[in-house]
Amino acid sequence: MSACVPTRTPDSTHTERVHPPHSPPPRRRRFRIEGADVSSSIAVFLIALPLSLGIALATGAPLQAGLVAAAVGGIVAGRLGGSPLQVSGPAAGLTVVTADLIHRYGWRTTCAITVLAGLAQLGLGCLRVARSALAVSPAIVHGMLAGIGVTIAVAQLHIVLGGNPQSSVLDNLRALPAQLTDLRPAAVTVSLLTLALLMLWPRLPGRAGRVLRTVPAALVAVAGATATAALAGLTQPRVELPSWHSHALAGLPEGPVLGLAAAVLTTTLVCSVQSLLGAVAVDKLIASRPGLPARVGRSDLDRELLGQGTANIVSGSLGGLPIAGVAVRSSANVHSGAVSRNSTMLHGVLVVVAALLMVPLLELIPLASLAALVMAVGIQMVSLNHIRTVTRHREVLVYAVTTLGVVVMGVLEGVALGIAVAVAVSLHRLTRTRITHDEKGGAHHVHVRGQLTFLAVPRLSRVLHQVPHGTHVVVELDGSFMDHAAYESLQDWQKTHIAQGGTVKLTGRRVGTGTDTPHTESTSTEPSPPISTGDPTSSPTSALTPTTTSHPGVAPSTIADCRCRPWTPWRNHQCEGPAAAPMPDGSSTPSAPPAGTSGTDGAPTQTSGHPAPVSSLAPSEPTEPFKSPEPTDPADPTHHTEPTSPTEAPEPALALPAHPVAPFGSTSLGGEPSAQQLVRGISAFQRNTAPLVRGELARLAREGQRPSQLFLTCADSRVVTSMITSSGPGDLFVVRNVGNLVPLPGEESGDDSVAAAIEYAVDVLEVRSITVCGHSGCGAMQALLNAEPGGVRTPLKRWLRHGLPSLERLADDGRPWARLAGRAPADEVEQLCLNNVVQQLEHLRAHESVARALRGGALELQGMYFHVGEAQAYLLAGTEEETGGVFAHVGVPDVSA
Repeated sequence: MSACVPTRTPDSTHTERVHPPHSPPPRRRRFRIEGADVSSSIAVFLIALPLSLGIALATGAPLQAGLVAAAVGGIVAGRLGGSPLQVSGPAAGLTVVTADLIHRYGWRTTCAITVLAGLAQLGLGCLRVARSALAVSPAIVHGMLAGIGVTIAVAQLHIVLGGNPQSSVLDNLRALPAQLTDLRPAAVTVSLLTLALLMLWPRLPGRAGRVLRTVPAALVAVAGATATAALAGLTQPRVELPSWHSHALAGLPEGPVLGLAAAVLTTTLVCSVQSLLGAVAVDKLIASRPGLPARVGRSDLDRELLGQGTANIVSGSLGGLPIAGVAVRSSANVHSGAVSRNSTMLHGVLVVVAALLMVPLLELIPLASLAALVMAVGIQMVSLNHIRTVTRHREVLVYAVTTLGVVVMGVLEGVALGIAVAVAVSLHRLTRTRITHDEKGGAHHVHVRGQLTFLAVPRLSRVLHQVPHGTHVVVELDGSFMDHAAYESLQDWQKTHIAQGGTVKLTGRRVGTGTDTPHTESTSTEPSPPISTGDPTSSPTSALTPTTTSHPGVAPSTIADCRCRPWTPWRNHQCEGPAAAPMPDGSSTPSAPPAGTSGTDGAPTQTSGHPAPVSSLAPSEPTEPFKSPEPTDPADPTHHTEPTSPTEAPEPALALPAHPVAPFGSTSLGGEPSAQQLVRGISAFQRNTAPLVRGELARLAREGQRPSQLFLTCADSRVVTSMITSSGPGDLFVVRNVGNLVPLPGEESGDDSVAAAIEYAVDVLEVRSITVCGHSGCGAMQALLNAEPGGVRTPLKRWLRHGLPSLERLADDGRPWARLAGRAPADEVEQLCLNNVVQQLEHLRAHESVARALRGGALELQGMYFHVGEAQAYLLAGTEEETGGVFAHVGVPDVSA
């Protein structure tokens, strides 16, 4: 096979359907609805029916319009949309927009605006711009929804109290005191009963409560209030559903062109953003259900936009409300067990049946009950979780301004105001730069925090010229961007200072920018990202001046040449210099391949002339500094490397020298062992990682270790326990040996190390779980399969005898083989690796300390299998008696919270 032909990695989740070449393709299976879809559609229907009527009431539209939108959203958007399990219909987020349109233009023109908004969504879907809608700041989206929620709650409060709402929030607030003096007891009673049932029903205790909670709280609240009002004979306004023969359909739009265009734009914006964000949220819910992601797949956002646009065209034409994805119904659909889009479509069919056959029952519902239901939905749209999130990310100003703008001025104006504030906040953060100067130990330290742009050049120049001539200066650049003006200013000052007898070192907390002075004063928990100069011909900060770090027995600046970063695709840590260097015999050393090419193993090789950072991402939470940094994806647009050609190279006096480095386990170019690799790794830890974990390690040193589990795995270098378990110092008590073997008690033959570790972990550390982790391509299992009887009893052979019970288990036809969920083992080696995990768990149960803890319920055992080539973990689901030893695929959890 040519090296230019890309090879495909086998996908265990995909099964190819093949048929003989000269036979017709197999017939399609008949249409069939899963039982899970039927039950889910009923649950969603019971939620959608009262909410659709309530939203129609809140907008001032005919109540049938809510039922039309619910039916069309279920059938049309459910069939054509790109998110199979998202349920669409009249959404609370559109209430304010629709109510304003009806008040200004009337109902028939509002239906025409809905049709035009659907056409606009079709255009956006054809342009494939759905992903760009997600670029809107979450603070703006949450602020918009919060503002809409406040508007809904204030308006519906008047109906709850027995009155009629005004046209704006301010008018409703001004009229509230008068409304409180004129309460309608019947309306207030029904509303309070509805709200009480809404709050108390999800909190019913006990087994009976668990069964009753399967009925949606919204349905129970409306049904309970309706029954109470009917039995008590309360006189109050109720739902009125005129004959469908008199239902108003869309008409030609009437009104000013600019006003209608703004109305279409607002409707399109709110419908699209809410639907797309809802689709993303549904993907997260689907990922939390085992096996469902492979069956349903990820949402196609462009197709979702096309489906929503088609649904709005149909709904507007039939006299329905605007349609968008609804979070409450979608969440109920996923949690009720839906497995396909049939559940969404069937719920729409049920709405049609109810609208045609259940009119007498629907007309018994008091309007105050529906108003209380919608008011509760509006209050829930002001999410405390969202407020905490935007506060943590320092975007509470954007959130507050957007919310107030929507409440006071309207949705479109509030969103525009929020975008303007978000841009202003971003510019402020970009231009905010702190520059300090102090003297320590005879050296002058200039610390630059923030981005270096032309706006900061005057302050930078003023501080740099305060440094006396002929002194040693350390300039620490703690930022991620430097534009051309700042670069030239810093470069000119550096040349001048050196010419006057001084020395300059530019440094940052990243590879290649180490300094002789350790940063003991730094308390930041975030490592600095690489600094871009904004000039394609210039280098980052390390290119401004050569920096060297002295270590015993290591040539200067070899540590600065490392281009390997934690948890990124490396080639067995084989670092190469940026350019070929002459050998003693006159030949050239091997250099890295050109940018964008691969090495011998197909892994991408970084060939930028700039040293790469150790990590360009900070830990996700500052409160957990010991967690490993997130991986940097080379395909990420933020991961930027610029190949430097010989004609575009910086001035030789400013560039770092190239130092070819040999990989681990080999000799250097001079024939010496490559011990500098170890020193370089330690140096990178001390410079980049130690400041992040020092506080946590100090705490562990004071309090002692308290790991939660014992992790027993193979000594294979490809199995990195802290990486695959996202753990840090103090989390795991790790035991590693060849083959992840657990000798049976009494058969250790003088080697009690594993038994001692088990006893210490269970009896002294009191771990709560023990995990035995095997992996693909295990050399110990291959050796067991290929072992020949007799021969010299080497230490390796003596140790592998503890794996013979796993081999016997494989040959025993009377016992079920361990297997992976969804696919068969790739070969006999993988089958033995799986069986070995199950067998070693049995060996664990034979240890006295483990058996005692298991009997007391203080310990649990877990089996795990890590496929190295797929970077995929599998967990043993239950005991062998329960599942036959099935290792389940571990998916991505729901992180929406």
